[in-house]
Amino acid sequence: QVSLWLKKIHGDCLTPFYEVDERTVDTLHDIMECCEERERDVSLLIEDMKHQEALHEAATKELQDIFKDLGLSPTSLSREACRCISSLAKSAVILETKDTSLTSLFCAINNMTSEQFETRQKNKEMRRKLAVTKKKLTTALTLKKQLLEDVENTEECQAEENVKRENRSQTMKYIRDKSLEFRIRIRNAERELIARGLDRSLTHDALVQFSEELALLQEEVKSLKKKLKNYLHLP
Repeated sequence: QVSLWLKKIHGDCLTPFYEVDERTVDTLHDIMECCEERERDVSLLIEDMKHQEALHEAATKELQDIFKDLGLSPTSLSREACRCISSLAKSAVILETKDTSLTSLFCAINNMTSEQFETRQKNKEMRRKLAVTKKKLTTALTLKKQLLEDVENTEECQAEENVKRENRSQTMKYIRDKSLEFRIRIRNAERELIARGLDRSLTHDALVQFSEELALLQEEVKSLKKKLKNYLHLP
């Protein structure tokens, strides 16, 4: 089949040499099918053009017969009549009607009007959707701006809080260090005083313990005074 197609293409000329294998034959077969399909399309197009030509010739003959019956000819028409006929023909071409009859023209105009109305409705709906989308976009952008401002304010507050926390931490560390330093100095001073003969009951720890014991005794005395007051009021 491929060989016959190649002979048909080259006619009386010698067919060029090609390597006969499965791949080459398949490729040539695909090319052959594409060419045959294109030839069929061209043949159909030619037939359609011939059909259109026949229709136009029939329409032309019909118009010529009408002009003949009216005693007119295209050359005898006035310039205004020629312009009208030309406009009518152009309108038929633009509206894609099969002929220039009023019925075909009115049907085409009605169809075009309906399409125009549908297009306007679609455009109106698209404008409405676009307006809604713009509104949503504006709201989203406003919200985004507000969120960015909130994040920025939060970061600033966080930075200030970190600075305050760092200052408090440094202050507490300073106080702890000083407190430890004072305790060490007090103990060293107490040891030195004890070494010089100071009574241990006068040391800081002893005084603190004595103060705590004194506070407990004061609470007990207060409680006893309250009980004694109750006894004194007995008959």
